[in-house]
Amino acid sequence: MAHWSNAVDRHLKQLVSQGTLTKLAGGLYAYPKKTAFGNAPAEDDKLIEAFLKDRRFLLVSPNPYNNLGVGTTQLYDKTIVYNRRRHGDFQLGGRKFAFRVKADFPRTLTKEFLLVDLVNNLDQLRRSWE
Repeated sequence: MAHWSNAVDRHLKQLVSQGTLTKLAGGLYAYPKKTAFGNAPAEDDKLIEAFLKDRRFLLVSPNPYNNLGVGTTQLYDKTIVYNRRRHGDFQLGGRKFAFRVKADFPRTLTKEFLLVDLVNNLDQLRRSWE
């Protein structure tokens, strides 16, 4: 926006107040797609790419652990983002993301990676028997 405005902060604030843009996090804005049910949330992959300024990441939700047939049945509201830049928990666009720095990870989620990830994160999963 710096090309079109001499007061970026002021114009961003105006666009947010008009509903043209949605503020997702500090310095991160989205132009929401209008649907019959209201504004659609930003797509996770595009949101994370803009936040990281990098395309090398893997989105993993603990929910697919349930499909492995190992007895997990919980649903989770946080998405894990394996990447090479950031570490920590962030809320972007009202959604929770846990960023984890990893030296290597696959481009797409595989059953093998998911099973190893499940074993590595057992301490973070809720136990259904408690």
